[in-house]
Amino acid sequence: MNDLFFYGSLQHVPLLEVVLGTPVADLDISDATLPDYAVMAAAEGPYPTLAAQPGSVASGILVRELTKEQIARLDFYEGGFEFDLRQVELTGGQGARVYFAANAELITDGRWSLAAWKAKWGALTVIAAREVMGYFGTRDAVEVAGMFPMIRSRAAAQINAAQSKHGALTTPGKVEILDRTRVYANFFAFDEVTLRHERFAGTMSEPLLRGVFIATDASIVLPYDPVRDRVLLVEQIRMGPLGRGDRSLWQLEPIAGRIDAGETPEQAALREAWEEADLTLTQLLPVAETYASPGNATEFHYIYVGIAELPDSVTGVSGKAEEAEDIRSHIISFNRLMQMVDDMQAANAPLVVAALWLARHRDRLRKPA
Repeated sequence: MNDLFFYGSLQHVPLLEVVLGTPVADLDISDATLPDYAVMAAAEGPYPTLAAQPGSVASGILVRELTKEQIARLDFYEGGFEFDLRQVELTGGQGARVYFAANAELITDGRWSLAAWKAKWGALTVIAAREVMGYFGTRDAVEVAGMFPMIRSRAAAQINAAQSKHGALTTPGKVEILDRTRVYANFFAFDEVTLRHERFAGTMSEPLLRGVFIATDASIVLPYDPVRDRVLLVEQIRMGPLGRGDRSLWQLEPIAGRIDAGETPEQAALREAWEEADLTLTQLLPVAETYASPGNATEFHYIYVGIAELPDSVTGVSGKAEEAEDIRSHIISFNRLMQMVDDMQAANAPLVVAALWLARHRDRLRKPA
């Protein structure tokens, strides 16, 4: 039987179309309900699960006569999230199959709302699903599930990009994407893109082959103590200097980390300050929103100066063990920081940007101190 009942996020038509690889107009869809079950929110979220609950009714949609290819695509998408197909009987006696969480002891946190999920997660999930389904037929579902946090963060970056503040002085032009191929994907990704773009003279360019490094958005924060007039920097090994053959593989830089899906840049900055330096920031001051290297990478930086108390005792070694982080913090005076910048000893661009911003605003920040 290839009739499936969907009670969760796959009721969202744009997501269903991406996962099935089929326009909704070509599907046989109707509303349906499953008796004696409730749609609950998984505590680890943001996804729903079915819970047996006599007297309750789970609302959803019934999609009839799905093809073997469509079922395979669904198994690939749901399999990575540990959901299995089981036979059920819908209200009215209609038989169908439905995806149940493989973990029967999954902790739930109240009823799940499709409307609330769509408002917060709908657009991001559709973007993430496009990348997930792009691996269909070439990668194992479990392998893709391991990549999912980064896939979701890359999707979140696309959502953020639609809200960027820059671009007021540039002239929008026509761009034609002739081909886009993902040639590498793991923690990061790399795409080869063939495109044509409108020239300033109004004509279109010849087809151009370009490569782009696909990263996530990142929050970067330079902690500053206006009373003691000092900053905190973190030190860790970095792959960029290693790949370049730099004599110094350990770098001094501000606190930094990727912005997770569902997280604001500000929330990410506060979280990273705690994870990397056991530091609580009392205020975040926006410095800049910039691409790291717009010629070849999507990585986008939200840079802040964070107000904090920085006594000598705040330094130490921190970092998340599950991410193999080994991070040492350093306290240096504002004057020493600016000497680093002047002497070309600050090899981290966000550090230089934040330091120069701090130099401009330092007197104002110190007045209340």
